Amino acid sequence: MRRSRPRSAAVPAAAGLAVAAALVLAGFATDGNGDAGYDDGGPADAVGTAAGMSAGTATGAVAGANLVGPGARPDAPALAGADLDGNPVSLAGLRGQVVVVNVWGSWCGPCRAEADDLERLNRQTRGQGVGFLGINTRDRDRAAAKSFVRAHGLGFPSLHDPEGDMLLRFPPALLNPQAIPSTLVIDRQGRIAAGIGGAVTTEELRPLLARVLAEPEPEHDREPEPEQEQEEPRDRVPAP
Repeated sequence: MRRSRPRSAAVPAAAGLAVAAALVLAGFATDGNGDAGYDDGGPADAVGTAAGMSAGTATGAVAGANLVGPGARPDAPALAGADLDGNPVSLAGLRGQVVVVNVWGSWCGPCRAEADDLERLNRQTRGQGVGFLGINTRDRDRAAAKSFVRAHGLGFPSLHDPEGDMLLRFPPALLNPQAIPSTLVIDRQGRIAAGIGGAVTTEELRPLLARVLAEPEPEHDREPEPEQEQEEPRDRVPAP
């Protein structure tokens, strides 16, 4: 039986002001239970929680995960920059795969608690059309972040975002910059399918990935079927 562990780490109070401003500007609101929703007149079920879904759709998923139906998913923001080793990396480079985007920091206790599970799932799904991308946030010193990567054997790249600017590009209803760690699932079309605030485990994240992987591939991503050669009409033999 797993020990209970803290879901997320606290961030500086100043970040809360930025979050509140972003919520207003983006037109999102949260209810008294902390569940996020749209206030722009969109469908009420556009964003739902895993706990409120029927059995079999998100079995084992982390409670409180915001799941977005295929018809209401917002595009993920453009993410590109240098990883912790200075190499260029981007979310666009993983287009066509289901992508797990994990926000973490070396200073974050719950991030350390979930890191081994994330890497385990990364290895298990590598050949199944799943990609992983990290966002290392509020680590001004790359050395501390690289030490974290080595300690947990992380095999996926992480963008270095010391100021947390990349987090503000996401809809606040799906990624709260105050909730570190956070994880998002991006579908094959580059849209946000799920957002989870707090630490996750392999058992919690796997059903969400399976759900998005089971969705039909976009038409433009499918290989065209080879055209069949048409037989040329044969010359008719005149009747005697």
